[in-house]
Amino acid sequence: MLHQLPARPANGLRVLDLFCCQGGAGTGYRLAGFDVTGIDITPQPRYPFAFHQDDALAYVAEHGTEYDLIHASPPCQRYTNAQRIQGNTHPDLIEPLRGLLVSTGRPYIIENVPGAPLLDPVELCGSMFGLRTYRHRLFETSFPAGALHHPRHLAPNAKMGRPVRDGENMHIVGNFSNVPLARDVMGMPWATRDGLREAIPPAYTAHIAAEFLATVRAEVAA
Repeated sequence: MLHQLPARPANGLRVLDLFCCQGGAGTGYRLAGFDVTGIDITPQPRYPFAFHQDDALAYVAEHGTEYDLIHASPPCQRYTNAQRIQGNTHPDLIEPLRGLLVSTGRPYIIENVPGAPLLDPVELCGSMFGLRTYRHRLFETSFPAGALHHPRHLAPNAKMGRPVRDGENMHIVGNFSNVPLARDVMGMPWATRDGLREAIPPAYTAHIAAEFLATVRAEVAA
């Protein structure tokens, strides 16, 4: 573990973090008390929790039922405007992934960029959490997850390739400048430039985790 995260009371639940990269999503679940296991097809030496290098779809098919909750962040390139403009094509993993997740019988989350074909997703934005980045992401959940108030975007995004000025938000994509600031903005002090631009802020999944735990508590109390 390259970065010691603050201790949080364990909630006794295990979450599977598919397509985990360097652990932005997983960290949000850890902060909510989950025992986190990450899966990625490439080595992730900076991932701060238990990690298995494997194909995410194959792993969830074989081991998905061993977990209490499954989070998946499949590659988003197929749905981004930049890739469409460039005429690049990428496989659509969301539909086969959803089928596998449903087959496990476990509650799940699929996260991706706006434009991805998610079902009744909740959209989260950094402005909802007081972050210095907008970074809109969609979350399809198999359990109720309430939407948050979406504040107006008052701060401009810094232009690509130049330093972020006071009063500007950071656009953490491509060859952005100032990795130390991006680590602070994202809440991922262990991550590299590549890891940051592929990640979601842990604040997003901490919120999703809280929504899931509220559902669990309601079901126990019923």
